[in-house]
Amino acid sequence: MKDFSSEIIYKTARSSGAGGQNVNKVETMVLAKWNVTESIYFTDEEKNLIVEKLKNKINSEGFLQVNSQESRSQLDNKEKATEKLFQLVEKALVIPKSRKKTKPTKASNLKRLDHKKIQSEKKDNRRFRL
Repeated sequence: MKDFSSEIIYKTARSSGAGGQNVNKVETMVLAKWNVTESIYFTDEEKNLIVEKLKNKINSEGFLQVNSQESRSQLDNKEKATEKLFQLVEKALVIPKSRKKTKPTKASNLKRLDHKKIQSEKKDNRRFRL
């Protein structure tokens, strides 16, 4: 995985939720922004792949945004936000293997037909006859 941490822009804000005075006066939430299209670490194909897979997390200006407010420490939140960003990009760059179509085996076909026959007989036995 390429280290593009030099391109990440960090912004801080006050966290929400419980925490008393710490929440009210300390900016512990960290917002990590990374401009995907302007990156020098990735090729155009990789950038297109990232944009396509993460389009719901990329804003209109082309920034991929992730925030973290889990910890009471700004430094911890910064590390967590960076880690989240790296994980998202790494996951987006994975190209899934294409599925190869296969025919069912002769044994599986026979097993399916046997099961159908058993079910048919079972339901046939339930029928009321005079």
